[in-house]
Amino acid sequence: MPTQQVTKHYYGWNITWALAITQTVGYGVLVYAFSVFIKPMEAELGWTRAQSSGAFSLALLVSGLLAIPLGRWVDKFGARLLMTLGSTLGVVLMLAWSFTDSLLGLYLIQAGLGLVMASTFYEIAFTVITVWFRRNRRNAMLIVTFMGGLASTIFIPLATFLVETMDWRDALRILAFILAVTTIPLHAFVLRKHPSKLGLAPDGDLVNAESSQTETNFTLPEALRTTSFWWMSFAFSLDRMTVITIAAHSVPMLLERGYSPVVVAAATGSIGVMQLLGRVLFTPTMGRFSLTMLTSVTFISHCLGMLSLLFIPGVASIWCFAIFHGLANGAATLARAALVAETYGSANFGSINGSMVTMIQFAQTIAPFGAGLLHDYSGNYTLVLWILASISAIAAVAVNFAKPQKIVK
Repeated sequence: MPTQQVTKHYYGWNITWALAITQTVGYGVLVYAFSVFIKPMEAELGWTRAQSSGAFSLALLVSGLLAIPLGRWVDKFGARLLMTLGSTLGVVLMLAWSFTDSLLGLYLIQAGLGLVMASTFYEIAFTVITVWFRRNRRNAMLIVTFMGGLASTIFIPLATFLVETMDWRDALRILAFILAVTTIPLHAFVLRKHPSKLGLAPDGDLVNAESSQTETNFTLPEALRTTSFWWMSFAFSLDRMTVITIAAHSVPMLLERGYSPVVVAAATGSIGVMQLLGRVLFTPTMGRFSLTMLTSVTFISHCLGMLSLLFIPGVASIWCFAIFHGLANGAATLARAALVAETYGSANFGSINGSMVTMIQFAQTIAPFGAGLLHDYSGNYTLVLWILASISAIAAVAVNFAKPQKIVK
C-alpha cells in the first residue's frame, strides 16, 4: 500500500529553508569573499600571493581533518549544537581577522575558520537533509544548493563594494555582522535532530505507515571496501582542486588579465547564477541518466571553463569561463551528495561522506597555495589554468569507474 502522509506541513522543509539561507551566507562570507581581500591585505601588509593564499589552504586542511569526527558526531547527536557553535565561532574569528596585522595571526584565524567550515558547510547540511528526507531528498538538496549558489553572486559584488568604499578591515566587520544575524539564530532555533522526535519518519511519513521505499545502508567499513568509494574520492578531489583554486584566486587572476574591477565583480558574481542553472538542469536529469555520466559531463564543463580563458580572445573569454565554471559548480555540489547518499544510504551518511571529504580536503588544500606559488614563479596564472584544465579532464574519466557495488562481507 502507498506510504501514508501526514496532512500538516512537514517540519523538514523548515529545516531545508533555514539551511538554504545559512549556506548562502556562510559560503559567501567565509569562502567567496576571501579572494576580494587578497589584494588589499597584500598592499597594506606586504604579503606575497603564496603567503596570503596559503592561509586559505590551511583553513581547508583543518576542515578536512575534522570531517570524519564531525560527521560521526552528527550521525549520533544531530547538527543543531555543532552548527550553532560553529556559526558563533565564525563571527568571532571574522572580527579577529579585521584586527590582525601579522601573517601568523592570519594563519591562526584561518585555521579556526577551517573548524567553522567543517561545522557548518554543505557536508553537515547534507547529513541533516539525508536524515529528514528520503523520497524528497533530491528536491530538498536542490533548495539548499540553489540558494547556496547565490553566495558568490551576492557576496563577491558586496565585498568588492565594501572594500572599494571603506577600509578592508571595516568591510570584514560588516560581513561578520551579516554572518551573526543570519546563521546563529537559524541554526539554534530551527534545526532538530531527527523526524522521529516529532513522531514522524523521513519525508513526513507516519512512523507506523508501510514504507514504499527501502534503503540499503552501508557502514563506514563496508563503504571503504568498495572500489567506487575510492574512485569517487579521487575524481571529486581533482574537481575540488579546480573549484577551490578559482574561489581563492578568481578576482586577482581576472584583474591581472586586464579586466576592470566592475567587469570582474560582475563576471565572478554571475558564476552564482550559472550555479543555480546548473542545479536546476542537473536535478531532473538524475532520474533519466546515470549519476556517474552526469558527473563526468560536469567535470568536462569545468575543463571548458579553464580553456575559455586560455583560448577565447577579448571579453568573451571571461563570460564563457563564468558560464562553464558556474554550471559545473552547481551540478558538482549535488552530484557528490547524490552519489554518496544513493550508493551508501542515509544511516551513516555523515561518517562515509566525512571520510571522503577528508581525502578531498587534503587534495584541495594544496591547490590555492600551489596556485599562489606558481603565480609567484611564472608571474601570471597561465600555467595554473593549464593544470586546472588537465585535472578536470582526468576527473571526468575517473568518475566513470565509480559504479555502485554490493557490500563486500
